[in-house]
Amino acid sequence: MAALYLVALAAMLIVFVLYDRTAPGGNASPVSNGLWLLGALFAGFAVFGAVFTLHPAPRAIEVTTDHVVVVGRWGRRRVLPPLDSLSTRVARRYSAGWLADTPVEQVELWGKGVALRTYLVDAELFRGTSPSGPKA
Repeated sequence: MAALYLVALAAMLIVFVLYDRTAPGGNASPVSNGLWLLGALFAGFAVFGAVFTLHPAPRAIEVTTDHVVVVGRWGRRRVLPPLDSLSTRVARRYSAGWLADTPVEQVELWGKGVALRTYLVDAELFRGTSPSGPKA
């Protein structure tokens, strides 16, 4: 999916560049035609897409008998109740690929006093929790 996103961005950039080159005044400098702006937008969208995609992937998960600590991508620590009092639902499974060498699951996690949270984690990481459907 990431490759498809980058290919789509690159295709849009190429179309805009070709349009710019064939439009009246297309042989002016790239700065005055906005090609640098289009290149910066391409880079910005690529970086934003990567950050948006990887944001739910925690940096670390610490499981103890009395609590679970999820360390977010940016270092924020979230303390959750013990694993046996949390409910989970696997929203999506991803097979191993070039971004991850092991299968990954998008897991929805909630419990008493814990709002619904979504994380990208190794497959079967939260297998000790009770598999339930989403909260009604």
